[in-house]
Amino acid sequence: MAQQKSGEPRTLRTSVKGPLMFSAFWAVLAFVATLIFASGGSAKTPRFDLAFTAAGIAFIVILVVIAMLSMGHKPNDESLGKGSGINLSSGNSGHGGHPAQSKPDAGAPDAGPGDDIR
Repeated sequence: MAQQKSGEPRTLRTSVKGPLMFSAFWAVLAFVATLIFASGGSAKTPRFDLAFTAAGIAFIVILVVIAMLSMGHKPNDESLGKGSGINLSSGNSGHGGHPAQSKPDAGAPDAGPGDDIR
């Protein structure tokens, strides 16, 4: 919140509307699913008590998980995206950073399985 300037709209990370809408969607889904499946059929009365309980639990749990994930978010340092690693050219090295292997001489005998070459 220290990066927020007055008068500017909030970013997606600092806005509250997105997580509330996401939690509300899953709460409505949990309400409908529990109302349908907890009744045990259309001949019986709907269980609104279980449906409201499931919706409340889903809303709170999802909102807490989103809050924990947003608090744990830390942006990467700008220098990490500059490409200043040790393998700047992939043509000089083999796969996985190992040095390129030279091809064996044409006159050298091939090693079979079980031959110890050192």
